Amino acid sequence: MWFGEIVSMSFETLNNSRHIPRKRFGQHWLKDQGVLNQIVKAAKLNPEDCVLEVGPGKGALTEKLIESQARFIQAIELDRDLVVGLKKRFGHQNKFNVREGDALSAPLEPENGIVINKVVANIPYNITGPLLKRLIGELREAPENSFETLVLLMQKEVAQRIVARPGNSNFSALSVRIQLLAKCHEVCDVPSKCFQPAPKVDSKVVMIKPFVSNDPDFYEIGNLLEKLLKHAFAGRRKKLRNTIGSFVTSNDHIKEFLACRGISLDQRPQEISPSNWFALAKALKETCLIENVSSQSK
Repeated sequence: MWFGEIVSMSFETLNNSRHIPRKRFGQHWLKDQGVLNQIVKAAKLNPEDCVLEVGPGKGALTEKLIESQARFIQAIELDRDLVVGLKKRFGHQNKFNVREGDALSAPLEPENGIVINKVVANIPYNITGPLLKRLIGELREAPENSFETLVLLMQKEVAQRIVARPGNSNFSALSVRIQLLAKCHEVCDVPSKCFQPAPKVDSKVVMIKPFVSNDPDFYEIGNLLEKLLKHAFAGRRKKLRNTIGSFVTSNDHIKEFLACRGISLDQRPQEISPSNWFALAKALKETCLIENVSSQSK
């Protein structure tokens, strides 16, 4: 597993219980059966679903997934000792396979040709960003796999930013990015006491349902939007006129666009909706101001 990973575990049914949580990996075993059940319930698994589980640990969540109606479970685990334990415990299950490897680089699909359509994962704190990029893509680049649903347990602070709405103190550039790529909502909170040993921070389960934009220039516009977001949210307490105002107010078309959208340069970046951020980037692209934005974002 990875540093900061949250790993699920059922203490009553472990075959590899001698494995002690490794401090250098930041391993914390999820012991709350109620949370495990909520995660599986949120995934709404049916006989056609093939699930990717990232960081199965000792297999508490894995057991729940195998008991569900899901057709197949593909797990990826970095900790070699835990992989051995998972194979001993679930190796006889035809609907289960575990791959030893890093979820940031290892193949995500099973070798048997089955196509994964859902992801259930306890995200390692220190690779949350890179893992999300791999699973749902970026504003500038499509993901390598297309997943229908992701149910992810992650650090509460990150989850709050992912689901935050404009005007909320947690709304950030991450909020804009994720919400332009997927529909997101909270499933449940997971207090640190639900783990053994307890981590220093609380967690939250989030459901993410990726969607594909109808705009044929989405990723080209998204590339420009990334530059806008970087520039604007670097000074999130500053008004837009003090961050991106210099290349917005110089163009009559953009000023008209802002007025039609009800956007004021006296607003701060966290007050602008994801759809308006994308529309602004598209308007800038159409008025050939890309170079101006790019140069000011460096």
